[in-house]
Amino acid sequence: MEKSPKWALVTGASSGFGADFARALAEQGYNLVLVARRVEPMEELARELQQGRQISVKVLGMDLARPGIGIELLRRITEEGIAIDTLISNAGFGLFGDFIDQPLARTLDMLQLNVLALTEITHAFGGAMARRGAGRILLVASIGGYQATPTYAAYSASKSYVLLFGEALHEELKPRGVTVTVLSPGITATEFLKVSGQKATRYQRLVMMRSRPVVNIGLRALANKRASIVPGWINAVTAFSNRFMPRSVQRKVAFSLMRND
Repeated sequence: MEKSPKWALVTGASSGFGADFARALAEQGYNLVLVARRVEPMEELARELQQGRQISVKVLGMDLARPGIGIELLRRITEEGIAIDTLISNAGFGLFGDFIDQPLARTLDMLQLNVLALTEITHAFGGAMARRGAGRILLVASIGGYQATPTYAAYSASKSYVLLFGEALHEELKPRGVTVTVLSPGITATEFLKVSGQKATRYQRLVMMRSRPVVNIGLRALANKRASIVPGWINAVTAFSNRFMPRSVQRKVAFSLMRND
């Protein structure tokens, strides 16, 4: 069997959604470039993905939360002779707690990764795709992007940016042969809560989804050229109902649901 010429780039590929995106794309026959800070889990994942498959998997250990990362990442991949057909921009994290009680440096690191790095990477690879006249981009946002979320104030604001940014790019890049889809998950069984510092609430335990089904929903939406998708019917109803709920009520409800037992 000949190896596929298709290449996908997955950021934040060391665990959670990123690892499952890599698994799903490997099953579809994609060669993969995996990028995250932690190299060891990606190397283990690469060995898993190549087992019994005619695909190539390249691992790049990079801190994405710094200026200039989009051009640097594109350069490193281009030097390998690789053109990325599908970009999964998944790298990001959240911080739980009152905004003024969080270390400002940690919040700024989060915004650098969730907003600026995502923007730079999308600009670099989206531009390359547009010049070729083909490509697919999936941006991972959050249901938190649909409303103000006390205790996740800066995080939900960053994901609101991703949601609006991605939906706008969907229209801009469609005539140039590039599909952009935004995936906005609710709480999922990944390392998110551990990293954010929150203990799962009763509500979160009730609605928590598994990572792989969320990934499958996102990739189907991308294949169907949808602008945006909220996985899970409870999450979808929540996001839709916000259209009819006063914003003053939205934030109060969100605040009550984020409180720990």
